[in-house]
Amino acid sequence: MNAPIEDYALLSDLETAAMIGRDGSVDWLCLPRFDSPACMAALLGTRDNGHWRVAPVGGGACVHRAYRQDTLVLDSRWETPTGAVRVTDFMPPRVQLPCLVRVVEGLSGTVRLRSELRLRFHQGRVAPWIRAVDQCAVAVAGPDAVWLHTDGRVRESARDDRTVHEFTVQAGRRLAFTLVWAPSHLPEPPAPLFVPAETVLKETCDFWRRWSARCRYEGPYREAVLRSLITLKALTYAPTGGIVAAPTTSLPGRLGGGRNWDHRYCWLRDSTLTLSCLLRSGYREEATAWLDWLVRAIAGDPAGLQTVYGVGGQRLLPETEAPWLPGYEGSRPVRFGNAAVDQFQLDVYGEVLDTLYLSLRAGIPLPAHLWDLVEELMAHLQRHWREPDQGLWQVRGPARQFTHSKVMVWVAADRALRMGALLGRNGTSDQWRSLRDDVRRQILREGWNPRRGAFVQSYGSPALDASALLIPRLGFLPAGDERVRATVRAMRRLDHGGFVRRYAPDGPGAHAVDGVRGAEGAFVACTLWYADALAATGQLPRAREAFERVLTVRNDVGLLSEQWDPDAGRQLGNTPQAFSHIALVETAFTLTSPPRGAPTASRSGAAPTPRTPAG
Repeated sequence: MNAPIEDYALLSDLETAAMIGRDGSVDWLCLPRFDSPACMAALLGTRDNGHWRVAPVGGGACVHRAYRQDTLVLDSRWETPTGAVRVTDFMPPRVQLPCLVRVVEGLSGTVRLRSELRLRFHQGRVAPWIRAVDQCAVAVAGPDAVWLHTDGRVRESARDDRTVHEFTVQAGRRLAFTLVWAPSHLPEPPAPLFVPAETVLKETCDFWRRWSARCRYEGPYREAVLRSLITLKALTYAPTGGIVAAPTTSLPGRLGGGRNWDHRYCWLRDSTLTLSCLLRSGYREEATAWLDWLVRAIAGDPAGLQTVYGVGGQRLLPETEAPWLPGYEGSRPVRFGNAAVDQFQLDVYGEVLDTLYLSLRAGIPLPAHLWDLVEELMAHLQRHWREPDQGLWQVRGPARQFTHSKVMVWVAADRALRMGALLGRNGTSDQWRSLRDDVRRQILREGWNPRRGAFVQSYGSPALDASALLIPRLGFLPAGDERVRATVRAMRRLDHGGFVRRYAPDGPGAHAVDGVRGAEGAFVACTLWYADALAATGQLPRAREAFERVLTVRNDVGLLSEQWDPDAGRQLGNTPQAFSHIALVETAFTLTSPPRGAPTASRSGAAPTPRTPAG
């Protein structure tokens, strides 16, 4: 039986991540990168698929756990009939090799504990060869070697399929385990094994506290904002600046269903919100790194622009299935890779140009070839903007004329014009202005449904879609426009226990849109978009209520997954989800310094200048 998704806490060294449950078991770990094959995959199967549990023997419970203030260092307190211990888990920011440290400290009495490490390389299916080398246990399979060292006296038994340590800790005593991955061809134990755990712990706490001190948010939601920012930093692949959507794959949007996707990659959909979130929060260096990743990733023919890329900017992410993994609570198939790389999505052109414009406004240095890139992207859009696409939600059914995709085409033309004005490049402005006007007229004619009294999901459809809540944020129409206000009111039909679904669960909803049968949970980010839209339309009390409702469904260490199931009271989807935490930060800023009044459109129908953060 798998633990609830909300039972998991995140550890990260800024290149990969581990997920550790309340029961003291690391059930997910990919080494050496976020997108590497998992060597612990119990999260998607059973403990036979790899895990590492450190816990008391013969009873006891984890009565409290929390990250140390302003860090990603996790403390878990266990109480047993014979005493109490604290287990401190962390991954030091990567210097050479990925490293996971677990420190056990006696708090009272005497407690007997057990460490059981069961490694399964290549996505939880390859049992390694285990041997002892220089007081370490090393597990080897193919290109991978994992070394385990302990700095105290323990009773060790290396079995065919796992390494077990049994030990006793008294009050005031401590013992540390250090696990390090290294290429299997290296003959010597890795140097990180022999660095004192207390030294590494102090350095790790100092790193996170220095980083957290840069946070600019000082409003009433600071604790939630800072925890979300720390999570976003933890999902950053430091060598390139890319930010993964989540460190996990195939955690379901519907238990037992097929909505199981691999989110260990970087989505262009998140680019503008990510940059805005980092800049507003005071993390200009991270924002610049994200922009640099983006510009490198999209280099090449604009016709080949993808919705998703690897952490290094790689384009090929072949999607495969893992039949040997039973899936989280039987949710199959388990997928590695993501076929969305092959989809045509118009919205990503708007995301890229909006991100470039925001960067220019913020004074972030842009590459010399920026304008050539803008012209190439716009030339491609001028030829293809009328075509149907797979849309924001990456549908696996037929392509459609999605309203949000067309709004993002309008955004692309609008931001290109604004960049041209800032840079003094106006050679093609008449063509782009004509495109912007044509798209706008089409959206107002085809995307607005008078019977529904709202902007709808796609042309000719009555279905609602939460992406319409982004219309005022993107500047397509001002928040004071009655069509925006009516659309916000209509979103009550997407309500699911006080949260907001992506789209309607029936008709052209769940399986008709994304090609997968069955309803899903409410989307955390969409609920936060709703709070933003309520604030923009002058409904601040309701906006705060919606936002604070999201805060209540974070887990005990402040993490949000992709979705929330109000009926079962459970998190769903991959976790922690960057999109959810980015939206939390953005909405917190909105509610702390809400717009003083809804901007109004000019006589010509031009939209207001979109809101942008200070650089």
